Amino acid sequence: MSKHKIFWILPMLLLSQTLFAQPSRTLTYNEAIHIALGQSYTVKSYMEDKQAMQHYFNFYKAQFKPRIDFSLFAPEWNENVQTIQRTDGLPVYNSGGSFRVGSDLKFTIILPTGGNFALRGLAYQENVKSTLALQNYRELKTDQAYTSLSLSFNQPLFTKNLLKENLNQARHDFELTSASFTRAQMDIIYDVTQGFYALYRATRQVEIAKEKLKNANEALRISRLKAGTGRIPEGDVLISEVDVATDEANLSAAQGALQREKDSFKQLIGLNLNEEINLVTDLQYETFAVDLKKAIDEALRHRLELTESDLRIKLQQIKLDQARRVRELRGDITAYYDITGVSTLGTGSTQALFNSSFDNFVDRPPNRGVTFSLSYPVFDWGRGSARVQQEKATLRRRKLDKDNTTVTIERQVRDVVRSVDEAKNRLQIHEKNQQVSQRSYEISRLRFENGDITSQELSREQERLASTQLDYLGAFITYQLAVADLKRRTLWDFKQNRSYLKDEYLQTTDRQ
Repeated sequence: MSKHKIFWILPMLLLSQTLFAQPSRTLTYNEAIHIALGQSYTVKSYMEDKQAMQHYFNFYKAQFKPRIDFSLFAPEWNENVQTIQRTDGLPVYNSGGSFRVGSDLKFTIILPTGGNFALRGLAYQENVKSTLALQNYRELKTDQAYTSLSLSFNQPLFTKNLLKENLNQARHDFELTSASFTRAQMDIIYDVTQGFYALYRATRQVEIAKEKLKNANEALRISRLKAGTGRIPEGDVLISEVDVATDEANLSAAQGALQREKDSFKQLIGLNLNEEINLVTDLQYETFAVDLKKAIDEALRHRLELTESDLRIKLQQIKLDQARRVRELRGDITAYYDITGVSTLGTGSTQALFNSSFDNFVDRPPNRGVTFSLSYPVFDWGRGSARVQQEKATLRRRKLDKDNTTVTIERQVRDVVRSVDEAKNRLQIHEKNQQVSQRSYEISRLRFENGDITSQELSREQERLASTQLDYLGAFITYQLAVADLKRRTLWDFKQNRSYLKDEYLQTTDRQ
């Protein structure tokens, strides 16, 4: 290959590596939570459910507002056979048809009592024709205009206001979804804590594997030097070589596990799988005292499962009321008043026809009427009673669920408080063990360099150090998870003495 071609290929290779390099992001624990609360699948799905229920609630709130309905028939055309019954002979089958163009406008005012007033205006021009079978199918035609202005009233009596009942039901459904959404966020925080420290564990395992490999290579180097001077047998060198090969295999396995944990964590918090991430954390921790009575009281005051139980009881009470109305006395009062005008010209221009229709308003008597009706199911073979008993049993079940949830919450809090104390004690013990193991390994390494111990003994010290490091890491992660579990079980911050429901990182509206 010529130097000229190499001169152009090398810059292009460098440019392609720059363009296609994976983006890298460094994450802290709080940043990971912030991302998960805005981008994760779980949060987005719960947010969509909450927004759907918000629109459902808004729909029923809008039921109390006036509405305007407009319909346009342009045109409405039909032709068909019409049966004319005669008292002195057989039926006659005439043909008829109409061609209509017009519109209908209705303005409805919803009353707080569940009734409504409606003002309706109707106007259309119509061409009507009829073919008379008994007159040798003679055809009659006429053009007419029809106008009407009416006022109507409707009010149910002796029954529940369905508009208010539907609104209350929609409100409880929305509040139930909102409570589930907030509780889901606390669960996500715990899940992110688990995922974050699982990824950190995998990262530390890679670092520990690298450290072991480095120490094994150093031990192999020293073994070869000593074997060259005859200070140790050749077998010790072979043992060191086996240790190096084993540590290389362990490092490769740890690196593979790390990549798998990264992919799982990126999916959990809502990042692109192709985005490279690194974690920023340390093993510093802060302990605090947890008062068991305070933890139980705050959990029973703030846990959203109890709020959800109360809302389910209210929703069930609405269903019980609906079941009781299957056998209720129901009344309705309706009234209407309208004035109608029909053109009397029979033919003419559109303006003339409608003018004639308006004039007919005065001549034609108004249409009006009032109706008061009552209805009651005298006998239904027990259907209504069975429905009521079913809803009562379900209501008792809802109340039992709440009582059991209360006991479950108290049991969970007792357990998590014990877990925090146990994890804290275990962490402090493993922290001391790690310090002792680190010092012991340093001493053993110096003794190995001086020829006081064999490579096998040094290898055992390396394994002991790596084991205590992993034990401390496991104890640290267990403590952090116990604290996170305490947070979601009590919804109380014992460090700052405040409720987590008022924490600024919990979503109440859409994140941008």
